[in-house]
Amino acid sequence: MSPAFPVPLSGQPNVKLWAHEHEIEQAALNQLRNIARLDPVRRVAVMPDVHLGKGATVGSVIAMEDAVSPAAVGVDIGCGVAGVKTTLRAADLPDDLSGLRSAIEAAVPVGFKVHKNEVDTRRFGGAIESQSHRLWAGAEGLRADVTRAMSRAPKAIGTLGGGNHFIEVCLDADDAVWLTLHSGSRNIGKELAERHIATAKGLPHNRDLPDRDLAYFLAGSEEMDAYLYDLRWAQDYAAHSRAVMMALVRGVVAERFPRVGFTDEINVHHNYVGSETVDGNEYVVTRKGAIRAGSGDLALIPGSMGTGSYVVRGLGDPESLYSASHGAGRRMSRTAAKRTFTVDDLRAQTDGVECRKDAGVVDEIPGAYKDLNRVIEAQSSLVEVVTHLRTILCVKG
Repeated sequence: MSPAFPVPLSGQPNVKLWAHEHEIEQAALNQLRNIARLDPVRRVAVMPDVHLGKGATVGSVIAMEDAVSPAAVGVDIGCGVAGVKTTLRAADLPDDLSGLRSAIEAAVPVGFKVHKNEVDTRRFGGAIESQSHRLWAGAEGLRADVTRAMSRAPKAIGTLGGGNHFIEVCLDADDAVWLTLHSGSRNIGKELAERHIATAKGLPHNRDLPDRDLAYFLAGSEEMDAYLYDLRWAQDYAAHSRAVMMALVRGVVAERFPRVGFTDEINVHHNYVGSETVDGNEYVVTRKGAIRAGSGDLALIPGSMGTGSYVVRGLGDPESLYSASHGAGRRMSRTAAKRTFTVDDLRAQTDGVECRKDAGVVDEIPGAYKDLNRVIEAQSSLVEVVTHLRTILCVKG
């Protein structure tokens, strides 16, 4: 039986936790208390994958009245996950998946790499082509000066990045093959976020905050209007990038399996802002490391290189601000993971997964993350499990 969540944060009844306080690092608890003390904050929901972030805690959902804090979204604006079910079965795949991994890595630049030229989305047609036209038309209205970053942004569409971002081939409970990926707005979202955070820090009402990184904008101000325009554009950029990347991966798979079909597409943010109504009240809701889990919402909650992902459906719990976790969540920093684990540990923990097994990704080892199954169990009132996806191939930057 799952724990009786949520529980209030001690001393802060407007903060509800889907984890026990003793399971959360002290620095993250301090962050949550700082967030709760901000004048415009009305409610905070804390997911079971919670961990320390910059300014705002990763795994936090914050409802503010007539205000928004850029740090409550994070700098990778629009970061999220995408997935698609294929008509392939496990038996259709070769025993050796190294060739498939190499082909995906050839089609999708990883790490700091970008495409040599902007991806011609006319080859995909339909929604992807129309999204591309809208995206670049909207870029003309960006308020922050990101001229240098923008020069690279068209070539970065449909690229993976590094860190915890991934492309995976997985098997569901019925041995059907899924394609999943995790990526964000690449450098352009970071550049936009950092410029608006700097602007917020300079506003008079933010001078006496418990943490300057929590600086916020007020509704009706030019600064908030400018931030929300740029943020929404970056969210669209991230979603479009995932759509293009998934189209590229689908193309690789279709080349090897010409009769393959694709269904059940998912593409959701887990670092974003929405204007939402909760219990009859209008809020600006920020999710930093959290997905929307409204009634019937379909989403992905990934784990790590060796643990796969869960396909979930939201149950629409207003106590969580209609939210759920975005993943397993780190239980140790990248530096600590590199000190703790070796390449041999990585090989052992990713046994059976076609992936990199070198020192460059030791910080992404499954042991550096929380137990995904426990994270899912803790939020059984927030989402129902559709199926578990077992990773058999993982591409990392």
